[in-house]
Amino acid sequence: MYAFKDDQARLSYLARQIAPDGEWLTSEDTASAISAVVAHLEQRGRMPQLEEMPQPIISLLGHLRPAELKRLVEKEADPLEVERSAERGALDTLLFLATELFHGRGPASSLPLPVQLDIRAFFPTYSEACKRADRLLFKLRDDAYVRRAMNGSIAGKFTASALYVHRRALQRIPTVLRLYEQCASVAAGRPGRWTVVKLRHQGRGVSWLDYPEFDTDPHPRLAASYAVDLRTLKSSFTSYADSTNRPLLHRKHEFLAEDDPDAPKYRRLTEAEVRAGLYESPHLIGTEEGWQRELVRCERELHGHRLVRRATSS
Repeated sequence: MYAFKDDQARLSYLARQIAPDGEWLTSEDTASAISAVVAHLEQRGRMPQLEEMPQPIISLLGHLRPAELKRLVEKEADPLEVERSAERGALDTLLFLATELFHGRGPASSLPLPVQLDIRAFFPTYSEACKRADRLLFKLRDDAYVRRAMNGSIAGKFTASALYVHRRALQRIPTVLRLYEQCASVAAGRPGRWTVVKLRHQGRGVSWLDYPEFDTDPHPRLAASYAVDLRTLKSSFTSYADSTNRPLLHRKHEFLAEDDPDAPKYRRLTEAEVRAGLYESPHLIGTEEGWQRELVRCERELHGHRLVRRATSS
């Protein structure tokens, strides 16, 4: 449950959930203040307005005319980074507007200032942005479109029934799939603790899976799952806290984006396990007991994220 003082606070919270506010660089002189504006431009894909700038930066740049500041900043900024951020900003805006339809969209003036400025920068009108957001929502009804989006995602593990994505890779999947997850959270709430989200392309349903030891356990155990069926809007919670044979994960790197800093370590472990023959019978290794039997059969054991030969007693 979330309680907000007013609708503006609710909208600001939603905007931060979809596109977190960037941190402004500390500035002590004109050069560092310009660098801070350059960083903002590269992060947001547009020049900041005066109302968005911290007061120290405004004071340091007050002697520059707006046109002169814009020229200096655009000269220093990486144009490719600005272009990528502008595209991402436009998509984040569509995601915000699509989600806000469930609460009844108000006039543009009721939106948080950063969202208003993004609309002004990335779309011809507020009306056009809303129309594009509505079209994005309608895409969720198209099974083939959703399946293609999942198959083409640069992050997450695509299976015969769903796409599985780690929490920290969620921003990297196609916008229509981020909207899919947002719709489920609107329908049934999102749990406070979760690690991997499962988006079904056969039917419409979302599950948030909690693997508390994902970063430290080479094959993390499932602690709990919270699922919602978007056709019936029924939700269910399952705890594995008392289970003696919990489900566990393999091929951890597949749930992340390729450039995740931990992906190479996880990938090396998977390759070693494949070479050792541990994945020859996938139907046997999905639980703790089955996985342990396969480790014994292949005479292997795990030391952290390293696979080694099992020590034999003489």
